[in-house]
Amino acid sequence: MDARRDSDGSETDSERVGAAERKALRRLLTYAAPYRRRIYSAIAFSVFNKVFDVLPPLLIGLGVDVVVEQENSFLAGFGPTSIMGQLWLLAGLTIAVWIFESLFEYLAKLTWRNLAQDIQHGLRLDAYQHVQSLEIAYFEDRSTGGLMAILNDDVNQLERFLNDGANEVVQVATTVVTIGIAFFLIEWRVAILAFLPMPLVLWGSFKFQDFIAPRYADVRARVGFLNDYLSNNLSGIATIKSFTSEHHETGRIGDASSDYVESNREAIRISSAFTPLIRMAILVGFVATLVLGGRYVTEGSMAVASYTIMVFLTQRLLWPLTRLGETFDQYQRAMASTDRILNLLDTPIAIEEGSVLLAEDEVAGRVTFDHVSFAYANEVPVLDDLSFDVPAGATVAIVGSTGAGKSTVIKLLLRFYDPTAGSIQVDGIDIRTLSFASLRGAIGLVSQDVFLFHGTVRENIAYGRPEAAIERVIEAATIAEAHEFIMSFPDGYDTIVGERGQKLSGGQRQRISLARAILKDPPILVLDEATSSVDNETEAAIQRSLEKISIDRTTVVIAHRLSTVRHADNIVVLDAGGVSEQGNHDDLLRKDGMYAALWKVQTGTAIPWHEGAP
Repeated sequence: MDARRDSDGSETDSERVGAAERKALRRLLTYAAPYRRRIYSAIAFSVFNKVFDVLPPLLIGLGVDVVVEQENSFLAGFGPTSIMGQLWLLAGLTIAVWIFESLFEYLAKLTWRNLAQDIQHGLRLDAYQHVQSLEIAYFEDRSTGGLMAILNDDVNQLERFLNDGANEVVQVATTVVTIGIAFFLIEWRVAILAFLPMPLVLWGSFKFQDFIAPRYADVRARVGFLNDYLSNNLSGIATIKSFTSEHHETGRIGDASSDYVESNREAIRISSAFTPLIRMAILVGFVATLVLGGRYVTEGSMAVASYTIMVFLTQRLLWPLTRLGETFDQYQRAMASTDRILNLLDTPIAIEEGSVLLAEDEVAGRVTFDHVSFAYANEVPVLDDLSFDVPAGATVAIVGSTGAGKSTVIKLLLRFYDPTAGSIQVDGIDIRTLSFASLRGAIGLVSQDVFLFHGTVRENIAYGRPEAAIERVIEAATIAEAHEFIMSFPDGYDTIVGERGQKLSGGQRQRISLARAILKDPPILVLDEATSSVDNETEAAIQRSLEKISIDRTTVVIAHRLSTVRHADNIVVLDAGGVSEQGNHDDLLRKDGMYAALWKVQTGTAIPWHEGAP
């Protein structure tokens, strides 16, 4: 696509991508400011490496001059006049040049590559930390595969450019300046012809950059889509197998991979044509030096040694330019990736952390919802003017029909979201003023959807307290009635649970999750439908555990099975986002309201509507 404006005056894709690329480079340089001294050192080593790299042709020229002019050579004016003396001096200079060239090449590669490692490590870590700081709503709108592509593939793309491409740019610039000075000192007329292709090479390079930039932006987008599919499918492999959809999913992955291949193939086709075209332009300069310089030698206006130097230096000057295509190729990929990484880093954090710190042993555990209203991004109200109080040390259950807002209450308490109106308090302090460590450190969550990390049973139980001794881990597992089945494993507490705990049953995962919360020993324990998807035996085990750990601890239970909450101190019944009724089990049954109706349905004492119909 042409880099000029479209007929309607709007920006073309090349202009938009080019502007984004320049912005990405500026942002990258700003980000890399702490590494500035190391960058300057790396540039200096690259410059010295290239300076010593272009000296051998000068030494060859001096050698020719010694052989031709003998005692009258240029070198004789600075040292021995005998031919052998000059040749030995020339040999010593050659050894010194090669040693310094090798030394600075080593230092340049070492510095650039270590710099690349440190920058990519810092950038990946900063991006990951920022992602962790983003609110839950951000992740609901984005795929894991897309984020993985940025945190892994894009960061690696930048690392590859810093490994080699940046050094290449510095060395090409050094070559042009150094050899240009030498050429104009030796014979300015030949120098002009040798440099004649330079404007064409540079113009072609920039046109190539404008032309290829949108292609690489599309390549990065395609690889993100492909990662999305792969991540989703690997997470849902059990569902794929249960529906025997392997062939269908292979086709979908194949289509996404083909789109990526085609997008990359287009970029490869264009980038592969760059070097041969540039080489043809370079040929003009080389032929001009060869022919015109030879003519001046035969006419006697140029020394043979000078001609030799210029022929060799022309090759040193123009040949590195053929690698500009590859360098620009790396640069384009790196800037497309950098733009995605830095855009992720610039994503604003919607839920800001408070600054008030609470010592965990000072938290009494009182929880208050004060006229709380909330709606998700679709703006459909979930909670409307909700108010209830959980006294410190009490057990309060929150029940209601599906969609009543029960789980939303927990998400708001943990500040995964902020209410649109009203406030939530812990011990009378608005949770928006608390640090996340103080708030979430005071809460132990056991959810319906248990997440176990790939690792050992012990590591998962001790996740909230990694430093806990094995004795504490066993004690927590025993209270959660998990110790017995853990010891039945061949490796006991060192058993690997697999990704997301897939090697364990649902009930086993639930009890390990409960043990994790018990070991954390929080002043506030929250159970979000913790027994809704387990068998009766596991439910009974969890109930026995709860009776032990809820003593002198604030416990909030979100439940669908009312039998699990009948002994709660207070039961809050939600309906349409508000409190329909509240009280203990017996009081609510006597009221014969919504709770009583739910109880009758679950216990089988309700009269089906068709039996009461006339």
